[in-house]
Amino acid sequence: MMRRIVLAISAICAVAAAGLPTAARADVAIGTLDCRSPGGFSLVLAFREYSCRFYSDWGRAYDYRGRLTSVGLQAGVTRDEVLLWRVFAPTNRIDSKVLRGTYAGAHAGAAVIVGLGANALVGGSDRTISLQPLSVEAKTGVNFALAGSAFSLY
Repeated sequence: MMRRIVLAISAICAVAAAGLPTAARADVAIGTLDCRSPGGFSLVLAFREYSCRFYSDWGRAYDYRGRLTSVGLQAGVTRDEVLLWRVFAPTNRIDSKVLRGTYAGAHAGAAVIVGLGANALVGGSDRTISLQPLSVEAKTGVNFALAGSAFSLY
């Protein structure tokens, strides 16, 4: 059962990533964004607050706060959520504020005690920053989600 869920999530995310603009996938990899949340309840509409840290490929780290808003087919209760993204930008010259902004895309995930998920998001500074078309998400709890998402970093 879990294998089918993971395969379904992978297929959904591959379709979502294929719909992203080519420029979003051709940018320079600049680091990794790690976001963590205590979790919460979701039913059609969900809001999550995250503490995030961007680790640049050249050794610098910057802290952010994040908020994920999702609307769609979803229900459940989760805790200890972790989102990890590879971050792409048009240049490797960035500062501590470059990731600020709103990212939009799709979210799919499932959990029965332990779960996996994926997000395809593009946005940020003048829509030039791309959080890797497929992020890795881990969580514990009972949850199912197939939704449109907006993720704001500040």
